Amino acid sequence: MHLRSLPLAALLPTTLCGLAQTPADSVAAERFNLHFQSTYIVQWKPGFAAKYSGVNSLMSEEETRTSVTSTIYIGARAWKGAELYFNPEMAGGSGLSGALGVASSTNGETFRVGDPQPQFYNARLFLRQNIALGSAMEKVDAEANALAGMRPTDRITLTAGKICMADLFDLNRYSHDPRTQFLSWGLMGNGAWDYAANVRGYTPAVAVELFKGRNEIRYALALLPNEANGASMQWNLARSRSHMAEYVRRVTLKGHPGAVRLLAFHNTAPMGNYMESIADARTGEAPSIDSDRKEGRTKFGLALNMEQELAKGLGMFLRAGWNDGNNETWAFTEIDHALSGGLSLAGSAWHRTNDNMGLAFVLSGLSAPHREYLKDGGNGFMLGDGNLDYGLEKILEFDYSCAMKPGSLWFSGAYQFVMDPGYNKDRGPVSVFSLRLHVEI
Repeated sequence: MHLRSLPLAALLPTTLCGLAQTPADSVAAERFNLHFQSTYIVQWKPGFAAKYSGVNSLMSEEETRTSVTSTIYIGARAWKGAELYFNPEMAGGSGLSGALGVASSTNGETFRVGDPQPQFYNARLFLRQNIALGSAMEKVDAEANALAGMRPTDRITLTAGKICMADLFDLNRYSHDPRTQFLSWGLMGNGAWDYAANVRGYTPAVAVELFKGRNEIRYALALLPNEANGASMQWNLARSRSHMAEYVRRVTLKGHPGAVRLLAFHNTAPMGNYMESIADARTGEAPSIDSDRKEGRTKFGLALNMEQELAKGLGMFLRAGWNDGNNETWAFTEIDHALSGGLSLAGSAWHRTNDNMGLAFVLSGLSAPHREYLKDGGNGFMLGDGNLDYGLEKILEFDYSCAMKPGSLWFSGAYQFVMDPGYNKDRGPVSVFSLRLHVEI
């Protein structure tokens, strides 16, 4: 599936307004701002060896796919401490093989949607309220979904509306945004966190955050889709819901900033159970998770996230995650255990201050019931080769981002080496080459 006849120039609006001036010692409060981003990605892989393929396999033939997203960020102050944000968005194109066959899929800008044609939708619409806990203030720069001004350093922040949970939880300075950093799903977030979202990554939610000195605590209650990887959301919280809680500790190592984050989540939805679907399968037939769904089933897990500046312009990150893996993945991707880490280096060493180079790895694994289900021929919403010679899925990613116009235009190249795609030692390895153009206005 290719994106058809969509000129990039047609996706680039040319308006941006910031209404505040910036005094030397503080920032005047913006009443309104407007920002825009557009990201265009081309990925290509050569053919690779595969002993067999299934309906959800990464295609073994040579393949090229493109994707594009464009987002408008509208922000306005409502009343004291309150900000309202609205993000209409357009997305089109496809990941390699429709984003199937690789658990830590290779393009974080693509979704598991069948139609590659551009679609317009409301990504975010939310209200943010800051409540001061002291008199100290900190500067806020104007950017997407942030109005320039001053806010309380110690505060409670309430957020309600349609948001992306990854905007609040599991943040990482060096590995979080596939529009400017690493591309792999397992690097933009913790793969074992089955975070609440519709098929495009957004959900209605309420969240409360406490910022106190070097400490942050946040909690959110969010909706889950009616069905696994679905577009519509279940509004009956008695039937379906997601709880998330995170503690963050800001640290300093020899004068260099860092952070440690610990996240826990608990999802309730009418999930299928891997072992029961295997037991219920008729002799000679593959198990089907779809036929074994029951109300009240849960998935829970933990995720550790660390970042640390090692020297000026050089930083490292590490993530580790686990979920129980008894019931099916409901929202993100088919990863039950995850470990990732890497280095990020600014280009000042070679006189390209605004460039950035990164090298990272992702190790993904499955629970015993999940791998048995796939080995018996079962399909999830991302994986299913018809058989499984199990091995950890391993990805090594190298990324170089060139700032063609600092602050507004970046051109990037990336290489990913994928071993045992979809946890299958009978397939691969696979090389994936990517080019990315990212614009901010």
